[in-house]
Amino acid sequence: QVQLAESGGGLVQPGGSLRLSCAASGIVFRLTAMGWYRQVPGKERELVAAITSGGITNYAHFAKGRFTISRDNAKNTVYLQMNSLKPEDTAVYYCNARYGNLDRWGQGTLVTVSS
Repeated sequence: QVQLAESGGGLVQPGGSLRLSCAASGIVFRLTAMGWYRQVPGKERELVAAITSGGITNYAHFAKGRFTISRDNAKNTVYLQMNSLKPEDTAVYYCNARYGNLDRWGQGTLVTVSS
């Protein structure tokens, strides 16, 4: 009964910011690697950012310098701070949890960057 609940998506103007949250339950969060992925219809889901249980981060090229992934183990929550948003960032953003045989996805939250 792993549950990943994303929130924070919405409409934002180019250059604006959004902060996505993913609240996890049903897992030992502190031992779980977390990540954010995004997908546009017709394209493959792609990594945005990931963070290990130890706090090591990894970013897609397009996210470096603009996005920041972080985790709060006390709240079982992973965040994605997105700044300087571009229209090309428009996508459904998915939260991912991975630990051993566990590989689970949230339902996604839509981010639309448009004037």
